[in-house]
Amino acid sequence: MIVAIEGIDGAGKNTLVRALQQEIRADYLAFPRYEDSVHAKLAQEALYGRMGDLSESIYGMATLFALDRRGAAERLRAASVSEEVLLLDRYVASNAAYSSARAHDEALAGWVADLEFEQFALPRPTLQVLLDTDVELAAQRAAHRETQEAHRTRDQYESDAGLQARTAAAYRELAKQQWASPWVVVSTDADVRTVAADIVRRLRTLAECQN
Repeated sequence: MIVAIEGIDGAGKNTLVRALQQEIRADYLAFPRYEDSVHAKLAQEALYGRMGDLSESIYGMATLFALDRRGAAERLRAASVSEEVLLLDRYVASNAAYSSARAHDEALAGWVADLEFEQFALPRPTLQVLLDTDVELAAQRAAHRETQEAHRTRDQYESDAGLQARTAAAYRELAKQQWASPWVVVSTDADVRTVAADIVRRLRTLAECQN
């Protein structure tokens, strides 16, 4: 089973992942895979202004992030048919939300779905969890993380407050549509341990339905 944890930068995805790993035994994979994927590394270089005008191309950047996931396709497909849980810090919905927000066009979500789920044949997640975090709070968390980690500098996407706000709205729309697979929306006011326990219950229900 694949559980994708989604949200803007600073939403608290890592915190929820840790809480879930206390509830169930689960593998973990974070996208983009900057250390393992040449496509993710190129996207990172672009986001720090080291690849000319590449970062200006919405389709170009989205394709690089999609190719990063395609590089992990074997692991993702194996997880999708397993009873074991693979937790993902971002998945295809991240590409859909950011691309739509950058283009000011919801239609980009459909293009991303076709590219990743159809052309690249990546599996749809069992469950998608949106951390619906206040944009200002998320920005404060991201800024604090930047000061605490000497090697960490926010990239073009992370430092663009307008983009983060539009991406948050795009995520909410995807969740409302139940885009690609079932979604659950989590408020930042909720206790993370309670949220983790609820997600585990939902997974068990989904597993029973599949059987």
